[in-house]
Amino acid sequence: MKRTVLIGILSLLLTLPACAPTREETARLTVVCTTYPIYLFTSSLTQGVDGVAVERLDTGSTSCLHDYTLSMADMKKLERADIIAVNGAGLEEFLEDALAATDARVIDCSLGVELLENLSHHHDEDGHDHGHWDPHYWMDPENARIMLANLRNHLVIIDADYAAEYEENARLSDAALRSCQGSMQDIWDECSSQQGERPRLITFHDGFQYFARAFDLELLASIEEEAGSEASAHEIVEITELVREYHIPAIFTEVSGSDATAKAISRETGCGVYQLDMVMSGEGTGVEDYERAIVQNLRTVTEVLK
Repeated sequence: MKRTVLIGILSLLLTLPACAPTREETARLTVVCTTYPIYLFTSSLTQGVDGVAVERLDTGSTSCLHDYTLSMADMKKLERADIIAVNGAGLEEFLEDALAATDARVIDCSLGVELLENLSHHHDEDGHDHGHWDPHYWMDPENARIMLANLRNHLVIIDADYAAEYEENARLSDAALRSCQGSMQDIWDECSSQQGERPRLITFHDGFQYFARAFDLELLASIEEEAGSEASAHEIVEITELVREYHIPAIFTEVSGSDATAKAISRETGCGVYQLDMVMSGEGTGVEDYERAIVQNLRTVTEVLK
C-alpha cells in the first residue's frame, strides 16, 4: 500500500511544471551597466536581440558615487557579467578591484567625449577625491549619442551574429536622441526670443556643467551638497550674494539630493527652489526615458528663469 502511494506521488511530481528559469539564467550574453543612463542606452540597443540580459548596479540609490559600495546583489551581477559597461571619466572608483578581478569585457562609454574639468576638483571632508574630470557628461544629449555609439561599436564585435539587429536599434536610438536635441533647441529658441540675456544657473549638485554648456546657460555656482551634509558658511554667503546681485528668481537642487541649504537661501532672498534630474535613477527601460528627463530639465529652467 505504501509503495503504491509513493509511486502515485512521484508520478504526480513528474507531471508538475518545473520552475521557470530567470532571464539571467537563460541568457547567452549578460551586460551589466554601472549607471542608469548606460542601462537605458544598452536596453535600447539590445531590444529584441535574442538571449541578451541587461542589468544595472544599484548606483542610483546614492546622490554621490564616491560614497557608494558594492552590495552583495551587485557582486553577483558582476560575477555573471559577460560585458560590463562603465561610465568612465573617474566615476567608478568603487569598481576598481572588481574590474581587476573580472574576465568580462569592459566598455568605457566616455571614449571620444570631450571632458570638462571638474568644478569641485578637491578632496572633500570625507577624503574623497572628486577627480580632475567632470564625469557627468551624459547630461549633454550630444555626449549621450557618443555613449550610444561606443556601446554599439563593441556589441557588434562581441556579439557579431546579431550585428544587424544592434545596428538597427542603434539607428533608431540615435534618431530619438537627435529628436531630443531638436526638441530642446525649440524650447531654448522660444526662451531666447523672450529675454535678452543668458539664463543664469545656480545648482546644488556639481553635475550640471555639461547641461549648461549644451544650452548656453551661465553656470554661476555649482555646489556639491550630499544628503546629510550642507554647504559651508562661505558658500552660503556667496550664493546669497549672487542671487541678490543678479536678481536670480530660482535656484536648483537635484532630485535625490539635499535641499536644506537651498531652502535656507530661499527664505533669505525670496528665490524659488526647483528640482532638476541628474538621470541617475528611475524605472525606465529605454532611450526615450533619458530624453524625457533631459527635456523636462530644460523646460523647468527656461520656465522659472524667464
